[in-house]
Amino acid sequence: MSNTDEESEMTKTATALAFVLSLGAGDAFGQSFTGNLGSDDVRAVSPALEAYAGEALAKRLWSRPGLSKRDRSIVTLTVAIARNQSAILPEQLALALDNGVKPSEISEMITHLAFYSGWGNAMAATAAAKDVFAARGVAASALPPAKPELLPIDQVAEAARAATVEKLIGTATPGLVKDTTEVLFQDLWLRPGLAPRDRSLVTVSALIANGQTAQITPHLNRALDNGLTAGEAGEVVSHLAYYAGWPNAFSAASIVKDVIAKRTAK
Repeated sequence: MSNTDEESEMTKTATALAFVLSLGAGDAFGQSFTGNLGSDDVRAVSPALEAYAGEALAKRLWSRPGLSKRDRSIVTLTVAIARNQSAILPEQLALALDNGVKPSEISEMITHLAFYSGWGNAMAATAAAKDVFAARGVAASALPPAKPELLPIDQVAEAARAATVEKLIGTATPGLVKDTTEVLFQDLWLRPGLAPRDRSLVTVSALIANGQTAQITPHLNRALDNGLTAGEAGEVVSHLAYYAGWPNAFSAASIVKDVIAKRTAK
């Protein structure tokens, strides 16, 4: 990397951190949702985009009653991490903290998303969160341990899940089947740093954001079993239209409708 590139990266980091520091505790929601750019910067390129940020997002979407602001922060931060949207990561990290998402929960979200959106995206989020945590005075003692006491496992549900995976892909990728059982569902999913309902919310949001439609049905059913309501699931899709794009939201909407209809029929 050249000196010019290094200076550019340092300037971006400094700008993002200055933005986070300027928010202060409790002030993030007053911003216009323009990431690490000021409203004037966005307006200089796209006055319409800046207007939508203030009107459609800050004043309308984030004030709708279908999801709490805490849940909206979890969903939006998930998208920012899962798609490595570095321009909005500092803003959304600060906003999540102000909306009641604990540093320990953000730490767990990043860990969880390493498995559901890729290690590189999780490392990029770690770098951004490190600066935000430092700005907010978050101590290491506030973060989850590497090896906590795990939540109890539902043996019946886990046996059914494992059998389904074995039937679908077992002969093709036995290593993947083994790690899916031992690393994901008998370890990661049992970590207590995120409530099961919130862990499911993160997973479903990441799947929709990245267009992983084949995985939405089982994980949405798990989310509903874990306490997410049908109304909240629908509003998650509506929220994600703004942060992951209308095509991804529409692709997910028909799946969500079908899952809810089948559960209602039962």
